Amino acid sequence: MNYSELYENKKRGTFDFPIELYYVDASSARYQMPLHWHLEYELILILKGSFELLIDGKSFKMNSGDCAWIGDGVVHGGIPDDCVYECVVFDLGTLLHDTPVCARSAAEFLSDENGYTAVFSKGSRQAELADKLFDSLEREQKGYEWTTVGLMWQLMGSLIGMKEKSLSISKNRQKIIRLKNVLTYIRDNYENAITLNELADVAGMAPRYFCRAFSEMTGKTPIEYLNYYRIELAGERLILTDKSVTDTALECGFNDMSYFAKIFARYKNMSPTAYRKNHLI
Repeated sequence: MNYSELYENKKRGTFDFPIELYYVDASSARYQMPLHWHLEYELILILKGSFELLIDGKSFKMNSGDCAWIGDGVVHGGIPDDCVYECVVFDLGTLLHDTPVCARSAAEFLSDENGYTAVFSKGSRQAELADKLFDSLEREQKGYEWTTVGLMWQLMGSLIGMKEKSLSISKNRQKIIRLKNVLTYIRDNYENAITLNELADVAGMAPRYFCRAFSEMTGKTPIEYLNYYRIELAGERLILTDKSVTDTALECGFNDMSYFAKIFARYKNMSPTAYRKNHLI
């Protein structure tokens, strides 16, 4: 299996500082967080409201001040509710490359199958460090790179030794690998007609068993998730491009305009035209 074809492949930050910050609120083109995975680590901090974090089939309710550390390769996504949140995605391997200090601990951290994935409540040591780390990246004051990396080291130090508290994600490893195949197939073919049997074949499962397994991992049926993914892309394009609603719907896999409008309203609580108007800058 070629794993390089399954994950979100995007350069983070710069070569010598591979960290990238994302600020997300209701006006953002990509407010929802569709299920995805990548080889970098991710830190999520909730600034306002609540956020339902999905990690390899498990759901965690996060509130203002809570943070989550997502290990590399972990399938994750989220549903915000009147929420403002920030994400930092970083290439930890590059940051720690040729680092002589704590080399053994760093190697153990990077090789851990679960990636020390965990959710931390407001007021915890990890949440406080995460808040300082995000603040450093936002302010970008002179020397912020040093401050940011230092806080990253402190955060890692607080996680090492907590392996027993890390979320167990390896029990369903085979299912997760199959799910990654399906998510990648949807990402690469969303503009085309996709059937349930087609997705089941990609997963290598019988349709009935596939539907149950997919729902357990994502909280949605395969077709519900396909529509959700298409609507997220359509919403993003309505904001970022001048293409007509009809062209946007066709490009996102909807050939029936009335069905597109119905599904769009279900997920966005308004028509495509109203959505575009409400997000005009």
